[in-house]
Amino acid sequence: MTETAAPTTVVAADGAADGEAADWGPLSSLPGNPMMWILILGELAAFGAMFIGFAVTRALDPATFDASQAQLDRLLGGVNTMVLVTSGWLVAVAVRRRASGRSHRAAMLGAMALGGVFLAIKAVEYGDKIGRGLTLETNSFFQLYYLLTGFHAMHVAAGIIILGIVTWWDSLENLETGAAFWHMVDLIWVLLYPIVYLLR
Repeated sequence: MTETAAPTTVVAADGAADGEAADWGPLSSLPGNPMMWILILGELAAFGAMFIGFAVTRALDPATFDASQAQLDRLLGGVNTMVLVTSGWLVAVAVRRRASGRSHRAAMLGAMALGGVFLAIKAVEYGDKIGRGLTLETNSFFQLYYLLTGFHAMHVAAGIIILGIVTWWDSLENLETGAAFWHMVDLIWVLLYPIVYLLR
């Protein structure tokens, strides 16, 4: 007599049964990979802490911050804001086009190109400040200015790489995952620009 083996369920490393999506709670309803959203929340917390540090340091020495802020180029900062917002719009267009089965690569390439423009403008800004002797050693304002804008520029560079990866491996989930990171980069700059360049 032949024994019949009992049916088995293959369990993936994350605890979900094979073929079933893992339960990420509220993150499961967001577009893209939930792991990206965990990263985004961590990055937002890090930038939030730096913004609070900037505000507290400013409150302790408003005269130095006002005088130093006047040395920044608000026009270039504003141009960079438009560049990133336009880039984010192109990424959103690319995701919509991919979802409807249309070509999305031109929009993605445009978004990455604008990311490069943002970094080029930032390099011009840095060159101008350094040329005038405004460095990390100048005062607490410029220490925080280079920390915040430099950390953000690193995220822009990382975002361009991520957009390039998801343009190549272009499933809808991958595109949504890259778009989520890029929109975070946009959001942080939209907050950073008025805090560092404009508000007094």
